[in-house]
Amino acid sequence: MVRALRRKKYESQLEHSIATSEVQEMLDVLGTASLIVGPGNRIDYFSASAVALGVIRDEKLVGESFLSLLRKARRTKLPQVAQIEVPRGPIGEGTRKLSVHVHYLAEYDSLIATFTDESEAERIDAVRRDFVANISHELKTPISALRTLSEAVIVASEDPQLNKFAVMMQSQVERLSTLVQEIIDLSRLQDADPLLDAIHVDIDEAVNEAIDQCQVLADTRDIEIIRGPLVNASVVGDRTHLIMAFHNLVENAINYSPDHTRVSVNTTLAGDIVEVIVIDQGVGISEADQSRIFERFYRVDPARSRETGGTGLGLSIVKHVVTNHGGDISVWSVEGDGSTFTIRLPLANDLNNLSSPAAEATK
Repeated sequence: MVRALRRKKYESQLEHSIATSEVQEMLDVLGTASLIVGPGNRIDYFSASAVALGVIRDEKLVGESFLSLLRKARRTKLPQVAQIEVPRGPIGEGTRKLSVHVHYLAEYDSLIATFTDESEAERIDAVRRDFVANISHELKTPISALRTLSEAVIVASEDPQLNKFAVMMQSQVERLSTLVQEIIDLSRLQDADPLLDAIHVDIDEAVNEAIDQCQVLADTRDIEIIRGPLVNASVVGDRTHLIMAFHNLVENAINYSPDHTRVSVNTTLAGDIVEVIVIDQGVGISEADQSRIFERFYRVDPARSRETGGTGLGLSIVKHVVTNHGGDISVWSVEGDGSTFTIRLPLANDLNNLSSPAAEATK
């Protein structure tokens, strides 16, 4: 009787092994870190990369969080996705962060788990963020010093030629200062999700603030900013980022418009979408350039950008802000007839959970 039971168990395991071999072959072809776990957490298959990631050590599964995930997948028979941390070695505090997908294979009564190492990607991303932030802030000190020195030369010197060079130097310092600040802004935008700590942002108030920031520049060029009717609508997001995007769009319209012209800023509602439309009477953008104007450092007219202090990052920042808020931006333009930029953002629809800064102040 005992011998018959042992033979039956052996035949069952052999049948299981043959059945899962096809799955193993597929995993080998994919080359992903993976393993197959049978009943009782029996390891039926594991890839070499699974050992390298530390999921298996001494032919045993490692990590209580991983074992808990396996138990949940077997109990619910539903796919499970999670991030786990496993020790990098038997000693020390180093850990490796892994993204795990576990699926139940009903016909084999087994679990298949695949792993992706997120540690290196996170480390590289952290190094990139720190480098951009540190180098940008370090550059601000010599830029401020150069600005002060150029101003001192202009005030103290009586030589017109020297003054001319000092003014040129000051212009380039201002341009470099703007570039550094925009690199910092762009880096922050890429790292932050504005919807995680979102509030209700009044579109009319944000657009008006952006226009006020550009008013001095417009006055120096005798460019009139025409504000269209208000819409009394809100969106969910980051107020500072949205104002930055609207400001960059209006400033861009001013920079690329001739003196004594007009820039129109309109807000309209289209269903559950609010549109912010900026229209200028500038030089326009060719059809070939329109598909690239939101790329970093891309400038339609490099010579004019140098003249106005443009960095080629303004529209890229606008694109990032709008995308982060679940919206989109489009451009219509004809060379010689100006350009129309349209930002489209979803309206806020949960007035009970979020509030604008003005509403918070009155509580």
